[in-house]
Amino acid sequence: MSHAASFRDPAGSVSITEDQVLRTVYPDGFANLRMWLESPGVQRFVGEGRAVATKQIQANPTVLEHPRIPFISYPWEWPAAMLHAAGMLTLDLAEAVIEEGLRLKDATPLNVLFRGPAPVFIDVLSLQERGPRDPIWWAAAQFARTFLIPLLLYRRTGAPVHEIFLFHRDGLDPADAAKRLPALRRWLPPDLTLVTLPARAAKLESAELYRQREARDAGEAQFIFSRRIRAFRRQMEMLAPEPRVSVWSEYENQCPSYTPAQREARRSFVAKKLEELRPERVLDIGANAGEFSLLAAKAGARVVAIDSDPEVVSAVWRAVSAANADVLPLVVDFARPTPPAGWMGREHAGFLDRAAGHFDCVLMLALIHHLLVSERIPLDQILEAAAGLTTRWLVIEYVGPQDPMFRRLARGREELHEWQTRAVFEECAQAHFEIADSVETAEFRALYFLRRKA
Repeated sequence: MSHAASFRDPAGSVSITEDQVLRTVYPDGFANLRMWLESPGVQRFVGEGRAVATKQIQANPTVLEHPRIPFISYPWEWPAAMLHAAGMLTLDLAEAVIEEGLRLKDATPLNVLFRGPAPVFIDVLSLQERGPRDPIWWAAAQFARTFLIPLLLYRRTGAPVHEIFLFHRDGLDPADAAKRLPALRRWLPPDLTLVTLPARAAKLESAELYRQREARDAGEAQFIFSRRIRAFRRQMEMLAPEPRVSVWSEYENQCPSYTPAQREARRSFVAKKLEELRPERVLDIGANAGEFSLLAAKAGARVVAIDSDPEVVSAVWRAVSAANADVLPLVVDFARPTPPAGWMGREHAGFLDRAAGHFDCVLMLALIHHLLVSERIPLDQILEAAAGLTTRWLVIEYVGPQDPMFRRLARGREELHEWQTRAVFEECAQAHFEIADSVETAEFRALYFLRRKA
C-alpha cells in the first residue's frame, strides 16, 4: 500500500510505501533531474549524507527510488534551532552549485527532512539553470518568508516557529510579519530590510517589479548572485537561536519526588532494561531533557523524542547533535498531537498516523499524572493510545495521587484522583499489556515494563 506525498510540483510526484520512496519524474522535470545527477556539488552533498541518494529504477515513465528517511517530520514540529539548521543546509547547497551555473528554484523547509538530528535535502528536482547574465535568485523571497522571518519573530517576540507553520504552511509575508514586530524594531536592521521595506514595496505593485533584469556580463551576474546568498547567510547567523530556559528545562533534576540516589537508580534500571530489550525504534513521549532518549540511542535504537515545550526540544536537538546520537526531537504535544495538514488533510499525515505501529518500544516516564490531571484524559485511554503506538514494549511510570508533583498539579482536587492506585493502574494496563517487570522508584512512583498483547 502506498500514499501520495507530493503533487504540487509540475516536475514530478512522490509516493511512499512501507519500505520505499518512489518519485515519478514528468517530462517537465527531466532537465532538473539531469542537473541534480550531474552536479559535482550535489553529489558531494549526497556523499556526505546531506542530500538524499537517488537511483533510477524505471525508464518509461522515469521512476526514481530514494532511501527512506526513518521518520518524516514537518516544519510545524520543529523548534527554532532545527528550522535554522534546515535553512543553513539550504544555503549551503545553493552556494555549492553557483559556479556550475545552477540555482535552487525554490527554498522551503518542506525540501528538508531530518535523519536523526541531521537535516537532509530531499527535493532532487529543485535545481535549474541560471542564465549567464541573470543575477537573481528567484527563491529569495520564499527563503525570507519560510526561514528568516519566522526566526526574526522568534528572536523579537518569542513566537514559537512551529506554531507559525501550523497556520502558515508557506511562511509569513513581510506585511503580516510587520504587524507582529515591536513598533520601534521595524525601523532597525535586520527588521527594516527583511520586513518593513518589503512590506512597503508590495504596495507599489506594478509590472515593472517582474521585469527580467540582467547584469552586464556573466562575471557580474555571478558576483551579485553570490553576494545575495552570502547576505542571507549573514542574516541567518545573526538570527541563530540561542539556548533559552523554560519552566521544564530542569524538571528532571529538580523534581521533588526523587532523591539523587533514587534518580540514579531509576536511570540505571531503565538503561539496563533497554540493553536487555534492544528495541530498534523507540518513541520517547514527554522526553524533557532527552536523558532517556540518549539511553535508548546508546542501546542501539533509532529514537523519536517528543515534547510540547519547544525550548526543551531545542536543547535536546543540540545535545543529540553534539553526541551524534540517532535521536529526532520534535515539538509534539501528546495530548494534542499534530493533525493532518495540506490539501483535504491528505498531503501531510498527522503525527499519530505516522507513528502508529512504527515503534517497538514506547517510553512514558513522569508523564501520566500530567495527562490525568492537567489534560483530564482517562487512564484507560492513555494506555489504549500507548498500545496503538508500540508493537512490543511500553516503559511507563506510575505516579500515585500522593506524589508531591501529582498533588501540585491537582491543587486541592486530590479527592478526584484518590482511586488511581497501583492496583487500578495494573488492572487497566492488563487490558492491552502483560506486566513483564516493575520496580518502585520513589515512595509513590513505580516503573513498569509492559509487553503488548498480541
